[in-house]
Order: sequence, then C-alpha cells, then structure tokens
Amino acid sequence: MAESRFDCIVIGSGPGGYVAAIRAAQLGMKTAVVEKNRIGGRCLNYACIPAKAVLRAAEVFSEVSHAKDFGIRVKDASVDMAGVAAHRDKVIKTLTGGVGMLLKKNRVDVIEGHAALTSDGNVRVGTGNDAREIEAGSVILATGSVPKPLLGLEFGGRVLATEQMWAIAERPATLAVIGAGASGSEVASAFGRLGTQVTLLEALPQILPLEDEEIARVAARELSKQGVEIVTGVKIEGAEAKDDGVELTWGGGTKKFDYLCIAAGRGADVEGLGLDEAGVKTAQNGQVEVDARMRTSRERVYAIGDLVPVGPALAHKASDEGVIAAEDAAGLETHPLDYDTIPSATFCYPQVASFGMTEKQAREAGYDVVIGKVPMGAVGAPTVYGDRGGLIKIVGEAKYGEILGGHIVGVKAADMIQELVNARDLEGGFPEVARIVHSHPTFSEGVMEAARAADGWLIHG
Repeated sequence: MAESRFDCIVIGSGPGGYVAAIRAAQLGMKTAVVEKNRIGGRCLNYACIPAKAVLRAAEVFSEVSHAKDFGIRVKDASVDMAGVAAHRDKVIKTLTGGVGMLLKKNRVDVIEGHAALTSDGNVRVGTGNDAREIEAGSVILATGSVPKPLLGLEFGGRVLATEQMWAIAERPATLAVIGAGASGSEVASAFGRLGTQVTLLEALPQILPLEDEEIARVAARELSKQGVEIVTGVKIEGAEAKDDGVELTWGGGTKKFDYLCIAAGRGADVEGLGLDEAGVKTAQNGQVEVDARMRTSRERVYAIGDLVPVGPALAHKASDEGVIAAEDAAGLETHPLDYDTIPSATFCYPQVASFGMTEKQAREAGYDVVIGKVPMGAVGAPTVYGDRGGLIKIVGEAKYGEILGGHIVGVKAADMIQELVNARDLEGGFPEVARIVHSHPTFSEGVMEAARAADGWLIHG
C-alpha cells in the first residue's frame, strides 16, 4: 500500500527533471522529485557545469598568456589545478544550491533515494525492507544517461569518462581522448590550453561529426593550435590500461598516455527503473519510446531528455521536454517541440554552435540552396577583442529566403546562434535578418553580414 500521494513525481533532478517538477508545481500539482545522488543531477554536478567551469579557467589562462598582445605584462603565469578545482566546485555549489532553493520556493518535495516504477504505475523509493511505495498521479522519468566504455576497458584508474575527466585533481602531461564530438572536443580544448599534450582520436573523417564540414575544418585548425594533435579516420586496434598510464595501438604503432578519456558513447540510465514491471516500452538501445507529448506506452508515465530517442542529447532540450510533460500531465494543451530548431553548442575554443541542416544535408534534400558566410574578422568587434578566428555560415533556401540552418565557429558562437534560431521560429528569413539594425561594434554584426551575403549584398567581406 502506498504511504503517501503526489499528483506528479519526477524521477531525477537534472535540467530536465527539476524544470519539469517546478512547472508541475506551478500548475497546482502536488509535486515531488526523487534523486538518488545530488540535486541538479549529472549535468550540474559532474558534466555540463564542471566542464564549463574548467573551460573558463583554460580561457582565462589563455588570455593571460596572450596579454602582451594588448600591452599588458604578466609575469610567470601558471596553472594551479587546485585553484581550478576550487573554482569548479564553487560554481557547482552555487548552481546546485540555486536549484535547491527553486524547488523549495515552488514547494516541490525532495525525496532522497533510488526510485523505480511499480506494476501499478506508482513509485517505489529504496530497496528491500527499506523500500516504500508512493502513489503517483503521473510520473516523469528524467534519469538521463551514463557513459559507456570501449575497447574492453573499464572506467577507473587511468581510464576516465568525461565526468571523471572534469573532476581530475592533476594536469596530465599527456592525454588521449577517444571521440571528437562535442564532449571530446571540449576536453581536448580545455586541457590543451592548460598545458597538456592532447591526442584527439576520431573514427569518422572529421571532428564534430554532426557539424557542417566547413565549420568542422575551421574548428580543427584552431584546436590544432592548442597543443591538440587531431587524428581522424582512426581505427584503434588495441588498448591496455596500466597503473601508470594507458597504451593505445593504431596505424601500426603504440603510444602511451598518462590518461585516456573516453567520450564516444552514452546510454540511457534505465537500470533498476522498473520499466518492464510497469510495462513501459523501450527501443532496442534501451531508450524509452515516447510520443510528441513525451507520453510513454504506460498511461500517466512520461519520459524526457537523454532517456528518449528523439532530438539531441542536450540539457536545454530536456528542460523543454520537461515543460511539455508537466503541462500534459496537468491536462493542458502544450506546445510541440521542433527538434530541428534546437541549437547545439560546443564550448571548445573557439565555440561551435549550430541548428538545422548543414549545407550537405540541404543539397541532398533537394533544396535550391543559397549560402551566406563571412569570416569572423569581417566585422570590427572580433578584431578589437583579439578573437578574429572563425566563420559564420547561413544555409538558406533561394526562393523564399528560408533559413534552413545556421552554423557558427567563433568565440561567442553559443550566444550568436540564438538570433538565427529566433528568426526562424518567428517565421523570418535571412532577408529579414539582413535588414535588422545591429549594434556596432558587436560580434552579432557578423550574423547580419552573413544574412546579407545570403541575400546577395554583403557589405563587409
């Protein structure tokens, strides 16, 4: 028999889960969130936020190292990994504390423990004799994903997942990173700028395989300047973890590294979640099948974020899915999520951000494609700030001026991409962006110039 009852129970308190819980509470539902580890989930405690904190430290060190370019003299700048860790931990504590306050402010109950679905659609917290059942009007599953090892290796010792890499207490002399997607490229860029000799290994022909080919080439060129050796199209033939390092074999040779970071695959965190017991249908890869309102095959049970096979594995995607699930659970008509317009961002240096179709995808889809692109240095602000490297590229449709995709590599790409996303969501095209007055001198002027290039009247470039 259930010991208590909630209108909505959210399992997992990451960016998807805590947003879902707060939205459910806002809609008048008695809400609880169950967390087996720390409030904020993996993103705030171990992955996204720690990553950005260490990347910021690398950025500061790089700026100090090049301060003489601006007439500023700095003597004996060095990296203090203990100080980097302190900065990282302070950021984590601040943000997770903020999430806790938001849950309290919205009267969301926080329940500690491992949660699973029961056969009758309730939630069981704990195991064995300590388990208790809580009656749930609806349940939102938001447990995220876990890293998967490769090459017969196990995580631990000198073999690290990205979460463990961001928590490392030392600066390795040498580091191999397998997987040059967003997570792997961020690790490589951060530790390369902090002074580690990094080898970034990717099985596909380019780093950042989901990005436009031209953008990826620019990003690779910049990463190569940061102590990062990039090896693409590589097949790793062997791997052996030892007490003092990891040996990798490829291309007929073997190389030893202080550490190996595996950033090439994650799986849905469904272990012990009770999906079979509750009759929740999953795909072959273990992810939970959902409809457009995030409803699973089990009535009143929802799933969001990395648990589901639709859309990119991004924190902000999970948050919006959490809103959709909570609103549907409350009986509201909610908004559809257009996965094509969700921006992605890689926080290496320079940043890479994009949404929609690449040039290749648009041409293969049969569109009459027009391209507008400008180098970042075409407008004044990047020169002022000493960050001229990069490219802004708009993939458009010629007849109606539709924005099919936006792709930026540059120091502020993650912020700049939003203008193009907003323009498309508001049914504007590149001709409209080209005629919007932008402040001067700003990085965003580059977006305007790329739109003008697509429209056939580039001014600066």
